[in-house]
Amino acid sequence: MSTYPIDLNRRQFLTGTGVAAASLSLPALAAPQAGRPNFLFIVCDQLGFDALSAQGCPDVRTPNMDRLLARGTSFQLGHSPSPVCSPARSSMFTGRMPVETGVVVNSLAIRSDLPTMGAWLRKAGYDAAYCGKWHLPDGYPREIEGFDILRVGAGQGDICDRLVSRTCAAYLRNRKSEKPFLLVSSFLEPHDICYWAIEAKNLVPPELPFPQLADQLPKLPPNFGVFPKAPARLAATTFTGFASEEQWRYYIHVYYRMVEMLDADVGRVLDALEEAGLAEDTVVVFTSDHGEGRGRHNHVQKWYPYEEAVRVPFFVSCPGRLPVGVRDETHLVSHVDILPTLCELAGIEPPPMSVGCSLAPLLTGKTVAWRDHLVSEVQQTGRMVRTARYKFVRYADDPVVQLFDMLEDPWETRNLAEEARFADTMRDHERLLAEWPKRLTYAPGVKR
Repeated sequence: MSTYPIDLNRRQFLTGTGVAAASLSLPALAAPQAGRPNFLFIVCDQLGFDALSAQGCPDVRTPNMDRLLARGTSFQLGHSPSPVCSPARSSMFTGRMPVETGVVVNSLAIRSDLPTMGAWLRKAGYDAAYCGKWHLPDGYPREIEGFDILRVGAGQGDICDRLVSRTCAAYLRNRKSEKPFLLVSSFLEPHDICYWAIEAKNLVPPELPFPQLADQLPKLPPNFGVFPKAPARLAATTFTGFASEEQWRYYIHVYYRMVEMLDADVGRVLDALEEAGLAEDTVVVFTSDHGEGRGRHNHVQKWYPYEEAVRVPFFVSCPGRLPVGVRDETHLVSHVDILPTLCELAGIEPPPMSVGCSLAPLLTGKTVAWRDHLVSEVQQTGRMVRTARYKFVRYADDPVVQLFDMLEDPWETRNLAEEARFADTMRDHERLLAEWPKRLTYAPGVKR
């Protein structure tokens, strides 16, 4: 749980040669050692934390993500530091909060003085390859600092993800290098569901287009039609594009089919890892940048701090090195923890960071002190602080705040903020949120 001061400038240690690892003047790291694990980092887009069959969803079949979950540790309290694509991804690849990376909204680049995951591990002797969506700022760029790019073109998930999985499978099956590797497989599905909301009139007609599905559509969630008192900007995220409950159910049905498409691509990469004889020595990290509304609080997409958007699947697996079948329901974890975890498992120092913590002790069954809260940002306008039992939400310049008891009310149906018996709890969470910015190194131009 160590924190480190930010005292490096990427322009000072990048010597004008792009992603060439040999030219990086990073702080001295341990020399590559025999037996270091490989890393396969699988990222998807807009997958809800419980949108898998192994997580209890009866409306989807996800055998490949389920086997990944079963072969390692599943962190049930995994959170996105920001339930928006680019900000969340900037945190994954730097170990920093979005206000630190400078990526507080979509399609911005990571600030220039923060090293990326690829650059850091390459200096330590790793090969680093990236395939798929980046979105920092470009969706599918030709160059990403610190990575060799496995190019697949660009497009929606139902087209591009097939190319990503096949390209990553080929990379794994044809590796000749003796170095350990970091491979990022970044999938877009089930993000394509966004268009079912954007084009609701065309894609979700008033009458069910396939009547034979009528008795197979998912049930609406328990908090459908439930609107706890909320800050104005959060209340405004309620979606009104579907006129009937049947339309909502059809939309959710389509979402789960996209999840199954993702699962097939994840399976293709995992199969290649096994067939190449690399599975026992490769740490697989799987997560999503954020979740998806799926009708909860009548939401679609993301952009808000309710569980449907901010809580994400978060699995770490390496059967040859780490325990299997572990379901961690107590530790609060975040995308900022990914990079320090990889560094510790590789035996190298992590880059400077403020709040990211290595999960390695938790993955190896050690009892260690752990954070008692974490924070997620919502495009600078809102912040959520999550503790073991409660979630507190405040938006800037809005008198309405929210407090939910996540043990008694996991569907977030009752805002407790105005109940006198929770006054002490409110003060405690207000204090945590007020102290949070003091721990961070804000990017230039980002408001506190």
